[in-house]
Amino acid sequence: MKNEPNATPAAHNFQSVKDVETHSKTRMEKVLSDLQHEMAGVRTGRASVSLLDNVRADYYGTATPLNQLATLHVPEPTLITVQPWDVSQIGVIEKAIRAADLGLNPANDGKLIRVPIPPLTEERRKELVKKLHHIAEDHRVALRNIRRDANEHVKKLLKDKLISEDDDRRAHDEIQKLTDGQIQKLDQAVKTKEKEILEIK
Repeated sequence: MKNEPNATPAAHNFQSVKDVETHSKTRMEKVLSDLQHEMAGVRTGRASVSLLDNVRADYYGTATPLNQLATLHVPEPTLITVQPWDVSQIGVIEKAIRAADLGLNPANDGKLIRVPIPPLTEERRKELVKKLHHIAEDHRVALRNIRRDANEHVKKLLKDKLISEDDDRRAHDEIQKLTDGQIQKLDQAVKTKEKEILEIK
């Protein structure tokens, strides 16, 4: 989880519970979209260009995403092709894919890089599931941190006498409900991805 902004309660001046809830919901949705992005980089048994989403190649000193350097294509279920726009960069791109710890072994013919997607071994599947659970846990923690911030904001509203104690209690319940709902979405997404990893083609 790199993208979650560390908003401290003092950084915002909320006037109502609604403001706090809206702000928290937006932050939680960002966490879920970050989760989707990170999970896309965890490979399953079938080829998908999103597998290379997190690979960066050194393009004249700048770490650049592959989809900004080449056309990515899946001509068959077990192959990704990478067609560099600038053929002089083919070696650099191939090296980046090899170094990305995805267990891939690209080969190029001078014009095109072929990335065969080998079937996952039982052991590799288990490693990937472990990695997936690690990603999921990071994002769960991020959601709980947002809940904690939201509760702090609500407490401050109570302290500043902007809301009543009943509002305070209700707000805490709503925030908990929001958090539970988002964690449920996260768990569901992770479960689906895990099934894809463990599926034997």
